[in-house]
Amino acid sequence: MKYYIGIDLGGTNIVAGVVDENYKILSKASTKTNIPRPEKEIADDMVKVSLEAAEQAGIKIDDVEWVGVGTPGIANSEKGIVEFSGNLGFKNTPLKKYIQEKIDKPVFLENDANAAAYGEFVAGAAKGANDAVCITLGTGVGGGIVIDGKIYTGFNFAGAEIGHMVVDAHGPMCSCGRKGCFEVFSSATGLIRMTKEAMEQDKDTLMHKIAAERGDKVSARTAFDAMKMGDKKAKEVVDNFIWYLAVGITNTINIFQPDILCIGGGVCNEGDTLLLPLKELIKKEVFTRNSPKNTEIVIAKLGNDAGIIGAAFLGNAK
Repeated sequence: MKYYIGIDLGGTNIVAGVVDENYKILSKASTKTNIPRPEKEIADDMVKVSLEAAEQAGIKIDDVEWVGVGTPGIANSEKGIVEFSGNLGFKNTPLKKYIQEKIDKPVFLENDANAAAYGEFVAGAAKGANDAVCITLGTGVGGGIVIDGKIYTGFNFAGAEIGHMVVDAHGPMCSCGRKGCFEVFSSATGLIRMTKEAMEQDKDTLMHKIAAERGDKVSARTAFDAMKMGDKKAKEVVDNFIWYLAVGITNTINIFQPDILCIGGGVCNEGDTLLLPLKELIKKEVFTRNSPKNTEIVIAKLGNDAGIIGAAFLGNAK
């Protein structure tokens, strides 16, 4: 049996997992990222949780084939350097070197959204595809593209930023500096913003009651829950959200024509309430609507494990 370590480096947590050759996670260990702090300290904790995960799995680090890392930001996989990550405060950080100083194994580095997409490609919702696109609807909109079984990053390792495709040139300002990005409308953050705007417009909507029952907290579920209770204003929010999501996904399909496009993130827990109207809109709009074969749109399967599994198999992704 072959073993691999996958590390999911996030702004909140560092999680390492031991994954076997059948894509099964045998053990996980984690610690808080505790940013801001020196990059070397973060790397030391990545090593620490990797060793803990190996110990929990009952294997020695010598039994591991390689270590893979999914990190936020621009990850130069050729040099093993994180060129920039605003969340982590990294700039030209030699993460591969830091890890190899403590773990004498090959180390592979990749953007976290790309690693998660690769996880879905090898073991999740996109398994069996030749070309796949995975879109994650979280705080932002993350994207990962796999073509002929290889992760597509562009010449400068900054490709697949699907969230920063403009879907409404007169839309709200995005954190990237452009107006009306896909991310502004289709992230969980965007859905919450649209929900709050609708609540300001309508003081009688059930969304106020739902938010009050949850400690005055508006979440990505608020509009969906109120819509299911028959609230018209909430339905407007949900319809608007799904419409923009369909625009971004249709654009993506028109460019890449993948076998499978999978979407993930907490909002996907809505299941068919989200997926069925989304598919109907895309079916009408996609360029290949009259073709006998079209991209299959599915919900991601692996959840938070996608990044660990994808990172663990990065040695096969190039």
